Amino acid sequence: MMAMTHLIAAPILLPLLTAAIMLMLGERHRPLKAKINLFSSLLGLFISVMLLQWTQTTGVPGSIGVYLPGNWQAPFGIVLVVDRLSALMLVLTGVIGVSALLFAMARWDGAGSSFHALFQIQLMGLYGAFLTADLFNLFVFFEVLLAASYGLLLHGSGRARVSSGLHYISINLLASSLFLIGAALIYGVTGTLNMADLAVKIPLVPEADQGLLHAGAGILAVAFLAKAGMWPLNFWLVPAYSSASAPVAAMFAIMTKVGVYTLLRLWTLLFSAQAGASAFFGGDWLIYGGMVTMACAALAILAAQRLERMASLSILVSAGILLSAVGFAQPNLIGAALFYLVSSTLALSALFLLAELIERSRSANEIPLEDESELLPRPQESLQPPKGINLDDEQKAVVGQVIPWTMAFLGLSFIACALLIIGMPPLSGFIGKLNLISALLNPLGLGTAAPISNAAWALLALLILSGLAALMAFSRLGIQRFWTPEERPSPLLRKLECAPIFLLLGLSIVLTFKAEPLMLYTQATADALNNPQQYVNAVLGTRAVPSPESKAALLEVQP
Repeated sequence: MMAMTHLIAAPILLPLLTAAIMLMLGERHRPLKAKINLFSSLLGLFISVMLLQWTQTTGVPGSIGVYLPGNWQAPFGIVLVVDRLSALMLVLTGVIGVSALLFAMARWDGAGSSFHALFQIQLMGLYGAFLTADLFNLFVFFEVLLAASYGLLLHGSGRARVSSGLHYISINLLASSLFLIGAALIYGVTGTLNMADLAVKIPLVPEADQGLLHAGAGILAVAFLAKAGMWPLNFWLVPAYSSASAPVAAMFAIMTKVGVYTLLRLWTLLFSAQAGASAFFGGDWLIYGGMVTMACAALAILAAQRLERMASLSILVSAGILLSAVGFAQPNLIGAALFYLVSSTLALSALFLLAELIERSRSANEIPLEDESELLPRPQESLQPPKGINLDDEQKAVVGQVIPWTMAFLGLSFIACALLIIGMPPLSGFIGKLNLISALLNPLGLGTAAPISNAAWALLALLILSGLAALMAFSRLGIQRFWTPEERPSPLLRKLECAPIFLLLGLSIVLTFKAEPLMLYTQATADALNNPQQYVNAVLGTRAVPSPESKAALLEVQP
């Protein structure tokens, strides 16, 4: 038990140490740095899986692990906490991190300096944001991951990246300032920034101070909503994500979920049904703001012409769905939303990686592929047809033409991504949206009759309409990219570029056949979030380890 407790800090310390080693190596050892980066990322994923398995054990603190890095009892010291929700996000981050890194190792890691160090620092910020248990350290880890993302967004240069990168930096600096202002107001009212301690003190806030508390919470929420992509705070997201390199954009798919995670964590913990006069504060803003985000992004998808832009807009649709689901404060709906979060994030990350490969044949690569030995075989465009086969005007076989295997791979991967994002059967995206619809129609669970609110009907309609808009957009773009007869060479693909797409889509297919275990896990996670007292007791009940000197003094005073 003690060893597992210390393991909670490993996802933060491991990338920090790895980044430091790679900075000392310099830029002349890029192959070695890539191997170290990959080993560290795989080890971080393995540790995350171990923590997830640990959180499924019964009892407290078995299901909630608490680690005191400075050996100061909460709320006076730094606290790291892993529960079902944070463990799920850790594993999802690890999977996407490994996939994005494999893709980057094919060509993108050499497009600029310090890619591998920045990549590990961003992983450190992501892991820390999911593990921290107080607002100030949440701000610290936010800044760590954002500082790394600034460099990664500009990785590869280009006018579009620089222009959107400046907007991205400006908006996030403003959001960070709002974060500090909101946290300061909350601290001024409650005298603490520890999340568990805030859950205890917010119901006790005098009526005269509730306005200041709600103002601080509202300012804090604006910062998180800007990072999560709620309309109208999301105008920066699509240009930034669309112009980023493919592996960086894949990592950004999980960065948006950090804002959603933080809102879910704080809202269910600080403004739950036990929060007194502050119970469910801001819930309507989440519901209707999320639905407006869905509607605007769905309309924009219909006009999108580039696959990267469609992927970025699809992130906004998924963010709107998740924010609305959080606002309803229904455990069964939050459980369905968490399943949808996993499925959609895997699909969107794969789509960002796939977009570059699909667009590669339409324009020259910005960065030449140096080593042709690792390229996959060139596809054969056509074969001389046997006798008896009809030929068209260009003397090509009308039927029986060989489909280049690279185009077959890209086409099938595109179909899989589209089905997952649209929510069509038979893949896990359909299961996720079906669970959301079922939860909206049964707010108190299956077998229990309850009236359905107008907001629930509106969200249900938007789920269907946004899926229809995505179906139209992906169908149009698929026809343009794969079925329009144009004379262009099939793209050259590396094995490291195909492997991560296969991994992400393979996991999505596994979720289709093994959906029940994940649904049970996410539902248990939602039930735990609906009972914040368990989290509060685990954090505030963890005692600091006595030092040898204090143990000796205690033995001396005992008779």
